[in-house]
Amino acid sequence: INGVNRLACKVLMKDLLPKDGKPITITIAPIRGLPVEKDLYVDMEPFFKAFRDVKPYLITSGNPPSAERIQSQSDRARFDDTTKCILCACCTTSCPVFWADGSYFGPAAIVNAHRFIFDSRDEGAAERLEILNDAEGVWRCRTTFNCTDACPRGIQVTQAIQEVKRALLFAR
Repeated sequence: INGVNRLACKVLMKDLLPKDGKPITITIAPIRGLPVEKDLYVDMEPFFKAFRDVKPYLITSGNPPSAERIQSQSDRARFDDTTKCILCACCTTSCPVFWADGSYFGPAAIVNAHRFIFDSRDEGAAERLEILNDAEGVWRCRTTFNCTDACPRGIQVTQAIQEVKRALLFAR
């Protein structure tokens, strides 16, 4: 909307109008970096493929527990911010690296991997880190902060990406 990546459902028209009250033109375009199907409709499959590729689910071994998997408040706080992701694609489609080359996983996939990499109940962190330690993974991030600015949920996306990078460096 007017050249800024944001969710239309979260934008109030009054916030787009200039303070002087003069009429303006409001432009609406499809999100960048994904193939346009028609008008404002884009093919979200590349976005969801990257999401699925990082295995955004709890990986555990053995039999399912007979009770819930208890976690301390401090363990939960470690990844609390990244649980707020609603998969709107605002962060990923605001990323210049994603625009230039659609093979980059993108911020949303990395944020969702972060959520499980740092979950104390998960046993798949090493596997996810290996997936993200690819040429198309976290190392493609150029830290422009577009993703963090675009997130309608206020997730510190760039910080989460940097934490995954740090985990990769210290895992060696």
